[in-house]
Amino acid sequence: MSLIRRAARQNKTMLMKTGSYYLIHICVAALVAYAVTGNLWASLTLSLLEPTVQAVAFFFHEKAWERAARRRADNAPAMQKA
Repeated sequence: MSLIRRAARQNKTMLMKTGSYYLIHICVAALVAYAVTGNLWASLTLSLLEPTVQAVAFFFHEKAWERAARRRADNAPAMQKA
């Protein structure tokens, strides 16, 4: 459990950003799904399923961009010497 807590502390801002993105995405998805289907239950089901998958993907997407930025920063001094 301490591993999860440490990961949460280290990624607090990103997790908060992911959470707010998740809530906005659910609202938009529910409105679009209802407009397309006209069915409240179908729109709620779709609006919870798809954004949940997207939120997880978003978290790992952000982690990949952070890693790429660190690599660029680490390689910048080597590029300046060349």
